[in-house]
Amino acid sequence: MSRQYNDDHNLESQNSVPLDKEADVLMNMPELSTERLLLQPLQLADAAAIQQLFPHWRVVRFLNAQVPWPYPEDGALNYLRDVALPAIERGVEWHWSIRLRTTPEQMIGCISLMEETDNNRGFWLAPQWQGQGLIGEASACVTTYWFETLGRDLMRVPKAALNLASRRVSEREGMRWVRSEERHFVSGRLPCDIWEISREEWRRLR
Repeated sequence: MSRQYNDDHNLESQNSVPLDKEADVLMNMPELSTERLLLQPLQLADAAAIQQLFPHWRVVRFLNAQVPWPYPEDGALNYLRDVALPAIERGVEWHWSIRLRTTPEQMIGCISLMEETDNNRGFWLAPQWQGQGLIGEASACVTTYWFETLGRDLMRVPKAALNLASRRVSEREGMRWVRSEERHFVSGRLPCDIWEISREEWRRLR
């Protein structure tokens, strides 16, 4: 999901966003939707849900080793206040909570876009909602936003080579493998694959 949830971010605090300024920060963040999902701009009120859903081994094992593990009790709030919302304010990251249309009050994961070299999209989904194609649906939605609304020419995404489920998302989207390198993950030092797709390729495959 952005700095905390992808392969090559650091967790140094940015300027925190106070609660009374949050609405201004999120004003230009659109709500997106798919056939089954609502993608709502991430906000401080989501901290409790993230704190409950995120710190599970199936979620974090292939994430950047800078994700604190064991996850601290204030990890979600600190991430939202000090990292995600300031990045949204600067216009370099876009973060959404993932929710089912049928139960919009329940957050089930997060998905993000980032203006960062070789790291433009990230996501996580709570274990009980995995294996239903929901991440592929959310990824297609934000990737279209990246190309068609933000006007970017290329998307690159890093992922642990052992993360076969995430690899399949990229393969189904028509992404191509660029290179491999070793990086540190929560589960240890592992090979990391970089995948990419251009705007022209994305349009042609849709």
